[in-house]
Amino acid sequence: MGDVRLGIVSVKTLDERTRDTIMAAAAAGLDHVGSIDHVCFRGGEGIDGLITAAALPGIHPNIGLYVGVYQLPLRHPVLVARQLSTLAHFAPGRLTFGIGVAGEDAHEFENCGVDVHTRGRRTDESLALLRRLLTGGSVTFEGEFFQLRETRILPAPRPPIPLIIGGRSDASMRRAGVLGDGWIGAFNSARRFSEAATIVAEHADRVGRGSVGWQHAMEVWCGFDTNVEAARDRLADTMQRFYGLPYESFERYCPAGRPEHVSEHLAPFLEAGCQNFNLIPIAASVDDAIDGAVQVKRSLVGSSP
Repeated sequence: MGDVRLGIVSVKTLDERTRDTIMAAAAAGLDHVGSIDHVCFRGGEGIDGLITAAALPGIHPNIGLYVGVYQLPLRHPVLVARQLSTLAHFAPGRLTFGIGVAGEDAHEFENCGVDVHTRGRRTDESLALLRRLLTGGSVTFEGEFFQLRETRILPAPRPPIPLIIGGRSDASMRRAGVLGDGWIGAFNSARRFSEAATIVAEHADRVGRGSVGWQHAMEVWCGFDTNVEAARDRLADTMQRFYGLPYESFERYCPAGRPEHVSEHLAPFLEAGCQNFNLIPIAASVDDAIDGAVQVKRSLVGSSP
C-alpha cells in the first residue's frame, strides 16, 4: 500500500487566523489543506472552493491544496477550466480537485438558474468537457447544456490536476470510473468504500481506461476533545447549523472524542484500501483541531501495512 495522506478541510471562509492555521498544519506534517464549496447553501452560507484554494499558495510554498467537493453543475466548465489552469500555473502539482453534483439544497440551484433535476446529466457533460479542456486541446461540442466551438484553455496544467468525484450513489462511481482519477466518499461505511472502489474499477475497465493510479479518499467530519461528550456536543451543534438536519442523521459516520477514537473509526477504511483522508475537525481551538488531526495521521501511518 502507498503512503497515508491526511489533511484538513475548512467549512469557513478565510480570516486573519488562516495564515497561522496553514503554517501550523504544514509544520505538523499534514499533507494538505482545503475547503468545501457552496454558493448559497441553507439560507446563504457558503465558501468558494477555488478562490479559497487560490489564496493558499501565497501562505505556504508547498503544502497540498484540496477542494472537496466543488459544486460543478452550478458553474460553466470553460470558466472552471480557466480557473484551474491559472491556479495550476501558480501552484503546479499541488491541487487536487474534488467534484460533486450537490443538490442537498434545491434553492441553491434555483438561485443559480439551474434546474436541480438536471444536476446529474449536467455534471456528466461538464466533467467530460472539463477533462478535455484541461488537456489544452481544441474542443468543439454540441450538448444538452453546453455548446463549444474550437475552445482551448492554455496553458494546460502540468502535471495534470487529479479530478476526484464525490457522491454516495452508483452514478458518482460511474463518473469516477469513466472520467475521474478517484472517488471521494462521505457519510458512508468502510464496506461501502470497498464496494465503491470495485465499482469504479469496473466502469474504468468497461471504457478501456487501462491502469489508473486511483486516488480514492474519504471526507470525514470529526470532533476532538479529551471529553467525549463535549466533543460530540460541539460537533453536533456545528453540523446541525451547517446542514439544517439533526446530528443523529450523521452521527454513525462522524467520530467524536480523543484522537484515538477518531483513528479507530478510520482504521476500517484504511483496511479497505483508503489512503487519502480529508478531516473536517471541530474542536475548542484551531490548535486542538490540528493536533488531533496530526495524532490521527500518526496512528494511521503506524497501522498502514
